Amino acid sequence: MLEGRQVALRAVEPADLEILRRWRNQPHFRRNFREYREISSLEQRQWYDSQVVGNPSVRMFAIVDRKTGSLLGACGLCCIDWLRRSADFSIYIGADDRYIDAEYADDAAKVLMAYGFEELGLHRLWAEVYAFDSKKQAMFRRLGFRVDGRFRESHWAEGRWHDSLFYALLQPEFKKSRKIANDKPVKGKSAKGKRRLA
Repeated sequence: MLEGRQVALRAVEPADLEILRRWRNQPHFRRNFREYREISSLEQRQWYDSQVVGNPSVRMFAIVDRKTGSLLGACGLCCIDWLRRSADFSIYIGADDRYIDAEYADDAAKVLMAYGFEELGLHRLWAEVYAFDSKKQAMFRRLGFRVDGRFRESHWAEGRWHDSLFYALLQPEFKKSRKIANDKPVKGKSAKGKRRLA
């Protein structure tokens, strides 16, 4: 289990699948995902078996509350290219209809970033975000990701074309931001010696 300040990332279990499916099938969530169709229980199980369990280029996690253990959402690194050391960054918070917030999502994202860069030795994390997805754009900006490019009118949704923005963060940028954060004083004591992935 990987721990942040408020959340922990653990393995996705079969018992999580139905609630994750219900969350991601909500229209206002689904519009932000590449897989825009409703997913059946069978398709969700096939995704779990083929991708979560069976694909070495995918690392998916359940996001849970550290105190209660309750399921909050899911996140992961997909399409991992072990040669070029890059991965597609995926995250959402389904609990309380949050989708993306500055509390749980940011905390989980920081844990996942540390895991990708420090544990897996990746060099680049990237994400495709649709132009109308302002919550995810704001999150990636808070986390230090930069817009690497824009595909104009690449995504058809709700009767019109939308641009896709590609955000990315490099390992040296992450390392620099971690050093700045660790050098900041903590109330009453040095920040050094505190060991968490976020």
